[in-house]
Amino acid sequence: MSGDGAPILAPVKREPAAIVIARRLTEAVMDGTLPPGRQLGEVELAAQLGVSRGPLREAMQRLVQQGILRSEPHRGVFVVDLTPEDVTDIYLARTAVESAACRIVIRRHPQRTADRLAAACAAMAAAADLGDPAALAAADMELHHILIAESGSRRLGRMADTLFVETRMCLSALTVTYHDPVDLVAEHTAIIDALRAADEDLLIELLDAHMRDALARLLPPDAAAVADAAVVADAAAVPDAAAVPETVPVPDAPAAAAPPAVVVPPAVIVPPAAVVRAAVAAEAPPAVLPGPAPQPA
Repeated sequence: MSGDGAPILAPVKREPAAIVIARRLTEAVMDGTLPPGRQLGEVELAAQLGVSRGPLREAMQRLVQQGILRSEPHRGVFVVDLTPEDVTDIYLARTAVESAACRIVIRRHPQRTADRLAAACAAMAAAADLGDPAALAAADMELHHILIAESGSRRLGRMADTLFVETRMCLSALTVTYHDPVDLVAEHTAIIDALRAADEDLLIELLDAHMRDALARLLPPDAAAVADAAVVADAAAVPDAAAVPETVPVPDAPAAAAPPAVVVPPAVIVPPAAVVRAAVAAEAPPAVLPGPAPQPA
């Protein structure tokens, strides 16, 4: 308040045009308005958005770096295509990132996090009662955003933001077998209960099952079976940290032979694109063109 009692207003935050354009394009990709494989013409998009081609080109380059668009020499810029392998990779990465967040919050403030997650879950239940799939999907994604935010890890946050964008691309691009909203709410409730009980093993197990179920609903039956096997194999391949030697001895090579390669212990790999790409605002404004509402994750 000022001396005369008048409220003091904070200055309006202005953002570069390229960032605003990137958000709108991202939203259009996520909701399917710009579907996978669509070529993006600068002239057409600049006219639709009412912007010049300079900031539009910069925005598109940002999204190429984030992996949302791809650039092909002498052809142009396209929305990325999502194969079943891509979808599986996205959900494997989400499982790794959200499991890491679970391990952090269960040691720091499980009750506070559980309370926030429960509020989002209540919004999911209300949307389910109303038969509102858009609201249900929004509350579902909000719950997962809260889990990541409560971890307090900026790096997990950056990776998760990109993965959430890719998740919405999956939901818009692929045929989804609809999940019973009651079961969906029950899955999240069980996860929250495990967090309240500080049962880390059960929490990770339930989160993993939730992700595998979501993946199975996104993929055709044959691809889903292969993906499920890949998830199990990936988990089995992760070594116990205590069992991995700090150094790997390399035997002496014969004088006439080439030196042997150093054996590197297996490790859990987060897709490089998720590390390199900048975070995409989850609460971006609506796209220029309306599109179908995303389905629950």
